[in-house]
Amino acid sequence: MSKKRPGSPRRKSLLVRLLVLSALVAACSIAATTWLAVQTTTRAVLHQQAQRPAAQVKIYQKLTSYAATHNQWNGVAGTIRDLAERTGKHIVLTTTQRRPIASSGPAAAAPRGTPSAVIDPLHVDPALEPDAGPDRIDPRAIGPFRLTEAERTHRDQLATRIASCLHSRGIPATISREPNGGPTIEISGHNRPSYERRCGISSLTSHTATEQQALHQLHTLVNDCLRTKNLGPVRLNMSADLSFTWIGNDRASGAVRTCLNESRREQLRPHVAPAALLFITAPSGDPTPGFTLSTADTALIAAAAALVLLVTIGVTVVVGTRLTRPLHALTAAARDPERNTPVPATTNDEIGRLTSAFNDLSERRQEAERQRKEMVSDIAHELRTPLTNIRGWLEAVEDGVTSPGPAWVSSTMEDVLLLQHMIDDLGDLAAADAGTLQVHPEPVALDDLLNQVVAGLGNKADAAEVTLSTQLDGPSEVVVDPVRLRQITGNLLSNALRHTPAGGHVTVATRQDGDTAVIDITDTGRGIEPEDLPHVFDRFWRADKSRSRTTGGSGLGLAIVRHLVRAHDGTVTVTSTPHVRTTFTVRLPDGHGSEPTPG
Repeated sequence: MSKKRPGSPRRKSLLVRLLVLSALVAACSIAATTWLAVQTTTRAVLHQQAQRPAAQVKIYQKLTSYAATHNQWNGVAGTIRDLAERTGKHIVLTTTQRRPIASSGPAAAAPRGTPSAVIDPLHVDPALEPDAGPDRIDPRAIGPFRLTEAERTHRDQLATRIASCLHSRGIPATISREPNGGPTIEISGHNRPSYERRCGISSLTSHTATEQQALHQLHTLVNDCLRTKNLGPVRLNMSADLSFTWIGNDRASGAVRTCLNESRREQLRPHVAPAALLFITAPSGDPTPGFTLSTADTALIAAAAALVLLVTIGVTVVVGTRLTRPLHALTAAARDPERNTPVPATTNDEIGRLTSAFNDLSERRQEAERQRKEMVSDIAHELRTPLTNIRGWLEAVEDGVTSPGPAWVSSTMEDVLLLQHMIDDLGDLAAADAGTLQVHPEPVALDDLLNQVVAGLGNKADAAEVTLSTQLDGPSEVVVDPVRLRQITGNLLSNALRHTPAGGHVTVATRQDGDTAVIDITDTGRGIEPEDLPHVFDRFWRADKSRSRTTGGSGLGLAIVRHLVRAHDGTVTVTSTPHVRTTFTVRLPDGHGSEPTPG
């Protein structure tokens, strides 16, 4: 029984270390995350009305759109109240002289401080209104270019006819609306110029009377501006989306662009609302509302963090307990090597595979221990008989019962040779187990070698009244160790002659099977029972359990044959039909493709 070892300290156990490490990591992570969340949230709320929050952008764009499409601020109060409800802000709109125009709350004096923005569709803030071009004029400010109701109706009818014409020809066309209210035809994936003449698309690109009048006015304003700069006149062109180009003064394009922008503002100013100041504050009127976590909010965050920590510890305990349970079972099994019960593998992870490997190792150790005990018992049994005979003869001579005559010498020599043969066999098996069993392959005439072995056993076959014959149809030459091959075939033939009764036959046959030389040794003896076939090549195994010298040798010959054949990278198998025949088949590489592995 193994000595019981004291258990490891609790602080060094895997479960405790896993628990402490997980709890420490979880606590640090939760504390850091909570602190960062509180700090970030507080900072974000404190600066929620910083320089251009989303609510301010929304309010700015809505009021700028109103200013671009109205020439006065009358009626903007409803829009401001609606924006205040949707954004939760207090909105005040004043003139540039800070006279109130409209407010989302009760009428009050104009707020002090810096306004949130200036509402002017002719000078928009590009950061708050990204759709504005480089001229910073709101594209919704159409002014005198807006079509009249009659012109819009006429253009809509014309666009509908053109779209029907294109559809009848299989051309997908859609009608879209330009900023001034006029329709335009969009054709996807087709060459528009090829259809403009056929369906009259070009008729939509001509300017209406309203557009011509407004363009003429703008043309006059631009040229008047250029004249003050001592520059020649230009001719303006206008596209459907109200973008402008010009012809002339190519070298003074910067001055032309400046005059164009100033003239457009001058032309549009009567049609848009005047510039106004926008104040956006919290409902309480504080322009920069602060935010601080209350005691209840702080307690709630702390409680949530503590809950997460407890859940983490609980999960760690459960997982750690399940993780260490099979390890405890493995430890107990390793401390009790005499226990034959395998450790159950309850998981399919690394620990489960470790448990399976431990069980396999334990089974192999038990089998090796059983074989060791059987081998020691078998060796003692095999050595006892010849040693007992030698001792008996020596005691008889010492007591004067007999004299060391020829019979005595012959009997003693037979026992000594038996001991020597057994010791040689054990040496070969020890070399095979240690991996030092040497073979020295060389080209060998297979037929000649087998004939020599058969001839050497001829007297033994004659004494047993057994017919020993050959059928050599295999390769003429193989690369093997000739000494070891004689030992292989000699052991197999001796075993066959020993188990073949008088009048029987033992045949040595060879044949070629691809690049393999096959040697079949067949006898007509009593055969081997099917349940005994798996043990034929075991050490000290014999079908005769009484271990009689008349029916078997030491039980090591076939085990040595198996190791010698393996050393030649070959195989040896046996088939048997009880009381009919038994055949041992040796397959060896003929050496033409590769040589056996020495050692």
